[in-house]
Amino acid sequence: MAVITLFLLHFFTVATGIAVVNVTPAPQLVLSPPSVAARPVVQAAAQPLPSADPAARIPGAAGLSARLNAVLAGSDTKISGAVIDAAARRVLYGRNPDRPATPASTTKLVTSVAVLATRGPEYRLTTKTVQGAPGRVVLVGGGDPTLAVRPPASLPGSASLTELARQTAAALRASGTARVKVDFDDTLYTGPRSAPGWKPNYIPDGEVAPVTALMVDQGRVAAGKRTRVADPPATAAAVFAGLLRRQGVAATRGARVRAHPSAAALGSVRSPPVSAMVEHLMTESDNDMAEAMVRQAALARGRPASFAGGAQAVQEVLAGLRAAGGVTVFDGSGLSTRNRITPLALARLAALAAAPDHPGLRAAITGMPVAGFSGTLADRYAGPATRIGAGYVRAKTGTLDGVSTLAGMAYDVDGRLLAFAFMAGDGKGAVDPGRLDLLAAAVAGCGCG
Repeated sequence: MAVITLFLLHFFTVATGIAVVNVTPAPQLVLSPPSVAARPVVQAAAQPLPSADPAARIPGAAGLSARLNAVLAGSDTKISGAVIDAAARRVLYGRNPDRPATPASTTKLVTSVAVLATRGPEYRLTTKTVQGAPGRVVLVGGGDPTLAVRPPASLPGSASLTELARQTAAALRASGTARVKVDFDDTLYTGPRSAPGWKPNYIPDGEVAPVTALMVDQGRVAAGKRTRVADPPATAAAVFAGLLRRQGVAATRGARVRAHPSAAALGSVRSPPVSAMVEHLMTESDNDMAEAMVRQAALARGRPASFAGGAQAVQEVLAGLRAAGGVTVFDGSGLSTRNRITPLALARLAALAAAPDHPGLRAAITGMPVAGFSGTLADRYAGPATRIGAGYVRAKTGTLDGVSTLAGMAYDVDGRLLAFAFMAGDGKGAVDPGRLDLLAAAVAGCGCG
């Protein structure tokens, strides 16, 4: 009997393993979160954001508050937060929800909503070359942060400077031109290349490039390197001249100029759509792309493509969406220590982007890292206290010295979609982002209907 029992156990174990292998999707197609508690598995990479259960009960404010306050008990860290029901827009929890705090990279949620609301999801940025003075071509920057010598696989459809060189060389050969100077036009952007509140080490340490309308490989000294060049437009022109030489055109870098509006076009390449760039900047917390997007919002509003113009455009766009309250920004990336946003403002923006009546804003949500699976949350929500949020929390993280923030969406155990924002620290001491993960997991684990 013992031998038969062991045989049957072995048989069922092997059969179960084969069944799991046969029903599991290929890993490159979909991420499969672990089964957490008794909850069904969600497809973490599924797009768009799954619909909430319309029949699910709205969590009770008292029950949710009790869960969150239990997490906060005994904490010496200055933490504020807000949770609202995404559909009903009802505030379910608030802990100093109207207190402005340094948002760090959760500022990118504001930037994403602003650019999606102005440019729209399908808008693309163009980098081009035009005819300059005799014997000269002009490389004209369109503010495309994806422009690269060899576009990376991480962002399909990125603009290729190599392709632009091929087009330009073909046009030059057709006109009988064999030798040129490559001038460059970066005048689309105005004002300083760094924002108020940026620390002096941000650019030298590679956190962000000097913000310009023309750069290649995000202004890095080489693709994949953190260090940035001092003058991205001039470097881009030099790199482009080198690519022209590979195409058989004798080219050298020229000077900074302003291209004539009616100059004959020689070639052009375009960025991925704004929706793809927003998803990338949210998932990877890409500072360069965020600064490019806030300037696109400014241009769409007829404002200067500068830090000040971007901040003004953000206020105008959010006012039009009735979501400007509690938002003051000085940049698009969140690196500025002067930015101030309230938890309630962030939670309301997340709910707005997820709303069915604003489908054009959806990329701000679908780009949010998925707890335990992608982006800046890939290595979090693995412990026993937070695992219930894995796959059910989508959120943008934010980190600066002495500051940690988390803003996004979560499905509770009843299937209700909730928007939240938690903000910790005042810039004066160490902050544990794990405490914010515990709060988000408590939201996801709430059966508080």
